[in-house]
Amino acid sequence: MSNHSTQGGGRHPREDFAVFVFGAIILTYIYVRIGGPLPSSLSTLEQQRSDILTRILQLGDFRSGSITAIHGRCGKPNCRCHQPGQPGHGPNFRLTRKVDGKTVSESFSSAAELRKAQREVQAFHRFRQLSQDLLEVNERICRARPVEDTLSPEEKKRWKRSAEKSRAK
Repeated sequence: MSNHSTQGGGRHPREDFAVFVFGAIILTYIYVRIGGPLPSSLSTLEQQRSDILTRILQLGDFRSGSITAIHGRCGKPNCRCHQPGQPGHGPNFRLTRKVDGKTVSESFSSAAELRKAQREVQAFHRFRQLSQDLLEVNERICRARPVEDTLSPEEKKRWKRSAEKSRAK
């Protein structure tokens, strides 16, 4: 298997994700420090979110795709793989995934490469589950977090006029 570098010299998507996660942790810390103590259920949810983010950061290398075993026939007509009842050559393992909307398959030249890819795909499945958990906890946090009254006096007047117009209809 070959190592792939990011195109265009940009950052790797994993680096972007790490920056996002780190930023989320810092923003949470600042909010808690400046905003004062949160209600216990909200602080519990924030702790759950922090725990999930920590587990995501500990995943290590991961990549999407699935690994399958392929049995095939070679191009030599006299080979045993062409005999009736013979399964063909293999198993040959391949990692199949989508890249820019196209299906790409990679073969492994050694058992060590296969084991490495299996670990990476497993880590990706854990990442997907943790991402789903993170989304669910964040949605609960959004519903639990109190609304802050940050409207300027002019905005309050506009809202009041709008409400009066609605009642007049």
